[in-house]
Amino acid sequence: MRRPEIGVYLPQMGFSFDEVLHRARRCEDLGIDSLWLYDHLYGPGMPDYPSMEAWTLATALLSRTERLRIGHMVLCNQFRHPVTLAKMVTTLDQISGGRLSLGIGSGSIEDEHRRAGLPWGTFAERSAQLGETLQILRQAFTDERVDFAGRHFTVTDFPIKPGPVQKSGPPIVVGGVGEKYTLPLVARYADVWNVPTYALDQIEPKIAVLRSICEDIGRDPDSIVLSIEAVMAVAPDQESLESVRMLAEKRFRGPGFGLHDTGLIGTPAEIAAKLGRLVEIGFGQIVLFTHDRCSDQTLELLASEIIPRL
Repeated sequence: MRRPEIGVYLPQMGFSFDEVLHRARRCEDLGIDSLWLYDHLYGPGMPDYPSMEAWTLATALLSRTERLRIGHMVLCNQFRHPVTLAKMVTTLDQISGGRLSLGIGSGSIEDEHRRAGLPWGTFAERSAQLGETLQILRQAFTDERVDFAGRHFTVTDFPIKPGPVQKSGPPIVVGGVGEKYTLPLVARYADVWNVPTYALDQIEPKIAVLRSICEDIGRDPDSIVLSIEAVMAVAPDQESLESVRMLAEKRFRGPGFGLHDTGLIGTPAEIAAKLGRLVEIGFGQIVLFTHDRCSDQTLELLASEIIPRL
């Protein structure tokens, strides 16, 4: 069985650039596969808290690392016109030598849109716009040219050169479990489907729905990498487990984090066993929040004692 890609999710609010760069370089040095940022104009619910812009930060990190993959979980489709985004993606894929992952979604925080004067719309409208963006990105990556007429975007014979380094472009990650809008977009356009933390109690039924949609449209469901996003609280030993658990429950107490749904609280051996069950289900990518925001100790435990067990 092939080892899954293991990444860490590092929402950048409250960090200086040097602090984020340090964590990225530790991930690279330790052999952790990927690092993921968020794409919000400010920390959700914390508008006065420092938070660096997502795309600029990814560019800086990719230019200062050599092997680490970096992406966003996930880019907000409302923030960038799809042609502009296509140019940004292909350029950064060139700069990074093909180390960019492209997570994208329809937007999740209405307040930041309202404050910035950006259109919000209904979920159905935002999903339709995301579908058009995904079609435009696919054209850009495969043809290096876009010619598209949709309801929300019209692009006429537009060149996208240079194209991406990665064959067919950076892997497109779409997250969410909505059966009416999101999963059909995953089935048609995504390379990777991410199950977010708020849906960790619905994993197997949602996999079944996605497979059914793929079969209906004639796509091999096994061509989509299954990805999961979950909180991990790892303690070096049993003696320190309770303090680790308390910090995780303080930081990730909201129901949307699904802290207890996957049970990733424990020693490295215990966590590796639980991750192994996710691999058995079919997950090829695991993206982990950590209880202490990617401290050196936690990254070292992940790299030296958890990943080798997978």
